[in-house]
Amino acid sequence: MDAVVAAPRALLGRTIVGPASVRIRDGRIVEVTTGEAPPGAEVLSDGLLTPGLVDVQVNGAVGVDFAEVDAAGMRAVAEALPSTGVTRFLPTLITAPVDVVIRQARAVLAASAALPDGVGARPLGVHLEGPFLSPKRAGVHDPSFMVDPGPDQISALLDDDALRRALRMVTMAPEQPGGLEAVRRLVAAGVLVAVGHSDATGEQTRAAADAGARMVTHLFNAQRPLGHREPGVPGVALVDERFTLGLIADLAHVGPDVCRLVFNAAGARVALVTDAVAAAGMPPGRYHLGGAEVLLTEDGVPRSPEGTIAGSALTLDRAVRNIVSVGVPVADALASATIVPAEVIGEPGLGRLAPGAVADLVWWDDDLRPRKVWVDGEVVFDAEVPVAPVEAVAAGYATAGQ
Repeated sequence: MDAVVAAPRALLGRTIVGPASVRIRDGRIVEVTTGEAPPGAEVLSDGLLTPGLVDVQVNGAVGVDFAEVDAAGMRAVAEALPSTGVTRFLPTLITAPVDVVIRQARAVLAASAALPDGVGARPLGVHLEGPFLSPKRAGVHDPSFMVDPGPDQISALLDDDALRRALRMVTMAPEQPGGLEAVRRLVAAGVLVAVGHSDATGEQTRAAADAGARMVTHLFNAQRPLGHREPGVPGVALVDERFTLGLIADLAHVGPDVCRLVFNAAGARVALVTDAVAAAGMPPGRYHLGGAEVLLTEDGVPRSPEGTIAGSALTLDRAVRNIVSVGVPVADALASATIVPAEVIGEPGLGRLAPGAVADLVWWDDDLRPRKVWVDGEVVFDAEVPVAPVEAVAAGYATAGQ
C-alpha cells in the first residue's frame, strides 16, 4: 500500500517549492506532485521536506571509531545518525599499514552487513583516507604508515573481491610516486578518487583530474594552500569544474568568510562532510581516531595530544545550519548535503525527491532541525518519540562490544 507524505515546502532538485507531496511504495519514491495534498496523505504542518542527508566522510560517532568497529558499534552509529538528518553514510578509515587498512575495512563491511533491516542510517561501503598520502601534509595521520601508491599496494586493495566491491572512495596524494597511475587504476575499478592530504601543485592537481580524480577531501585542510601565483590544491579545485569540493563546515576547519567564498565560487560543486570522529555527539572527553587518542574539549573541536585538529565533532545538520548562517541560501546548503555527495559517489537514487529514488526523507522544523526521518520509506527517527540519550547508546555499545 502506498504512503504519501505532504509538506508545505519541499526541496526538489536544488529548488524549494511547495506545497508538495511524495508518494512512497516499497521503499521507493514513485511520484512527486505539487499543489494540494492528496486524500490519505500524512500532512506535515510546517517546516520543510528534503531528501536524507548523505555524509561521504565520517570516521565514527557516538563513541565509536570505525577503525575498531564491530556489529554493536555500527548499529550504535546507524541508530544515532538519523537524528542529525543523515540517512546514508560512508565509513572512513584513516592511515594505517595497507594490510591493517584491509583488515579494518573487512571489519567495517562485516559490521555493516550485520545491521538489521529498518535500523537507522545505512552505510554505503568504505572510504580509505590513506595510506597513500603526503607526509608533508599529514595532519594527525601517522606519516610512518604512509606509503607510495605503487602497483602492489593498489593490487592489494583491488584483488580482494569483497573490498573491491565495497570500496567507494580513496583519498590520496596524486603527486606521490606512482600516484597518477594509481588514480587511473582505481577509477577504472569504479572507485571515486579524491585529492587530499596532498602537497600537489596546481599543475599536479589538474593532472590528477585528467587521470580521473573527481573530488577534493576537506578543501583547504592538509593540502598545499592557495597562492596568488601557485594555486595549489584549493585554487585549482575552485575553478576546475571536474572537482567536487568536500568542505568541513564546522567554522573551525574553514572560517566563515572562506566558507562563503567557496560557495560564491563553486557552490554547485560543494559537498558538505563532517569528517566526524568518535567524539561526535558526545560530551568532552578522550576518544579514538584510527586507534589514536584525541581529546574533545569544551570548544567542541577534537585535537591530538599535540594540539592538532583531529577530525571533527560536527553533525551534518549543524553543517547545513552553519552554512546558512554565513549567508548561503537554504536550498544551496541542503543540496550540498544531499544531491551533491550522492552524485559524486555515483548514487543517483539518493539525495533527491524524485520518482525512482530511494525514499529517504527528512522533515525539518523552521530552525532547520530534523523532526522526523525516513529511510527506505520507514520512520527511523521522530523527535516527538523519546529515545535513549546518545551517551547511553554509546555506553551500551562499550559494554556490548569493547
